[in-house]
Amino acid sequence: MFELRRLRLLHELALRGTIAEVAAALSYSPSTVSQQLALLERDAGVALLEPDGRRVRLTPRGRMLAEHAARALELDEAARASIADHVGWEPVRLAAMPTAAETIVPAALTLLAERAPGLRVELAELPPEESLFELAARRFDLVIAEQYPGHTRELRDGVVHELLGEDPLRIVLPPDAAPTPLASLRDHAWVMEPAGTAVRQWAVQQCRAAGFEPDVRFEAADLTAHVRLIAAGHAVGMLPDLIWGDEPSGMTLAELPGEPVREVFTAVRTASRADESVELVRTALADAFALHRRIAP
Repeated sequence: MFELRRLRLLHELALRGTIAEVAAALSYSPSTVSQQLALLERDAGVALLEPDGRRVRLTPRGRMLAEHAARALELDEAARASIADHVGWEPVRLAAMPTAAETIVPAALTLLAERAPGLRVELAELPPEESLFELAARRFDLVIAEQYPGHTRELRDGVVHELLGEDPLRIVLPPDAAPTPLASLRDHAWVMEPAGTAVRQWAVQQCRAAGFEPDVRFEAADLTAHVRLIAAGHAVGMLPDLIWGDEPSGMTLAELPGEPVREVFTAVRTASRADESVELVRTALADAFALHRRIAP
């Protein structure tokens, strides 16, 4: 009989690629991970790992067992969810992108304090690229993420996306500036998120469609830095309405061509959809997003 704990280590290795990354993610030492995988090999009676330079990789049978491990973990999660109402709520591990962590999540926690006062929610603020991967790796139970027009997120087996709503995207200029169309901002310095992110790709494409290559002078993952650079008159940018919370922006906002919106969604593993605690949090997030007052320019 295979130990589920060891099967999870194999599943993690298939996802993350190295024993060091598995150890860091699960707070084990690399030697412990190696020992447990060696014991799993002994239980399986076949080689699951093989040398790959200074690292190891899964053998074909190792990959096959990793696929079975993923299904075993899903069944374990579904079984725990089905009996959760008899043993009390389990903590819900939530990962949210920064704008949601700062606006939607606090409002949802207020709703949950009334609806389910005994429910514990643990929050980590992470970009969607990281949080969606970690959801599949079972570090989190629920994720709030976004996708931009023409840049849909990867659909992973065993993960379900559900739309919370649409968040308008606008040009943001300093407070004393006049609303300016995108095509007229070719000679301005821009602040954007780091290269490689979906939002950066999308923003650059908007500028190219308007006939120019943006002068991206400032890069920052933290959108608060965008706001401060713009407010000080050093740059212009494109930001979602959600960043302003329920307060007026104080900035000059202008419409982008076609008035685009980003989709804000939740993601959960299929196996945890029946978990009452996860569904309570997801519903509170949806209600909080619906109640959120978007500030018009």
